[in-house]
Amino acid sequence: MDPLTEKQRKVLEFLEGRLAEGRPPSQRQIAAHFHLAQNAVFQLITYLKQKNYLTDIGGHRGLRLSDEYLRQKTRPGLPIIGTVAAGRPILAEENIEGYIDPGSLFKPAKGDFLLKVAGDSMIDDGILDGDLVAVRPTPQIRPGRIAVVLIDDDATVKRVFPEPGQITLKPANRLAGYKPQSFKLPADNIRIIGEVVACLRTNIDGGPL
Repeated sequence: MDPLTEKQRKVLEFLEGRLAEGRPPSQRQIAAHFHLAQNAVFQLITYLKQKNYLTDIGGHRGLRLSDEYLRQKTRPGLPIIGTVAAGRPILAEENIEGYIDPGSLFKPAKGDFLLKVAGDSMIDDGILDGDLVAVRPTPQIRPGRIAVVLIDDDATVKRVFPEPGQITLKPANRLAGYKPQSFKLPADNIRIIGEVVACLRTNIDGGPL
């Protein structure tokens, strides 16, 4: 499933809460809750339906959580993402290699999926080859935050520095001498998938746990 913007996420969370209480809201009530114009709420709802988080059964209060989103929420733990193909949602079934329950290591709400790290470009930031990073989907990143970025067919983990007209990805391995990469924007072959919010170590001294 495609990642959500912060506003889309907040509207979805509000809807989930009201539906759990058995009080599905109208779009007018959503607009009043967030102090937004109704046409802005209509657009947010449209995006949530297009991204398959919501469905509409008709009527004044017909918004419901989609079957796809409900299946994702009831799966055991967080999905582990392997190879990611360009142009496909990162949570597409063909990208998911399995699931893991992180337990009390970090709050499930902090990340929506886990991504396997390949390579040593971020070891100075404590992210090693073979680690699993928890990712919170978002298309926008504050400068200097660690993020997952999709470049062509490859997902990479780097510190991200967005600027007007370009984006720079900086590695963290001084000994290896890796250089930052800069890309002009807009570009069809690069997009931010989400922010890295936690790291789960899977290897100790090169050996599996």
